[in-house]
Amino acid sequence: MTLEWAINENGISSDETNIDTSVEFSSMSGSFIGGNGDFVTLFEPTASELEKEGYGYIVASVGELGGVVPYTAYNAKKSYIEQNPEVIKGFNKAIQKGLDYVFNHSDKEVAEVIADYFPDTSIEDLTNIVKNYRDSDSWFTTTYIEESDFEHIQEIMENAGYLTEKAPYNKLVDNSFSKER
Repeated sequence: MTLEWAINENGISSDETNIDTSVEFSSMSGSFIGGNGDFVTLFEPTASELEKEGYGYIVASVGELGGVVPYTAYNAKKSYIEQNPEVIKGFNKAIQKGLDYVFNHSDKEVAEVIADYFPDTSIEDLTNIVKNYRDSDSWFTTTYIEESDFEHIQEIMENAGYLTEKAPYNKLVDNSFSKER
């Protein structure tokens, strides 16, 4: 959806492109390698691995082109939040601690901490990936979600035809456990 929004924002109509949304996200790199499409959106380290193996080139950051998007969100029922505020507070504190670590440590230090989660990726490659994410300002500094960012992700969903009515920010976003930016 973000790729489609970025394409449209740069003057190319969705009607002029063929965006195949039928491919399961985890199968996108294999589908691309197999000849499906001229472009593909991939997370790291998959994108860098595909480039390193000679199957394509990283030409842009969809995250950077898409603007500020609160892509990753954590959901809980209102009743759970009300009955377990210490759990929510602790979870949020842990996420914030991770964000603080990223912003207070070097690319290599971050790469070394996450290396166990990417056993097939070298520290050098992970360091470059972390640097790329940092350079494109891909990480929020806090778990706080601004209303304008919430509205933007809904614009992206509307543009792709997946949202017909906007959801109310004040009913879906609870920033009471977050520090403001």
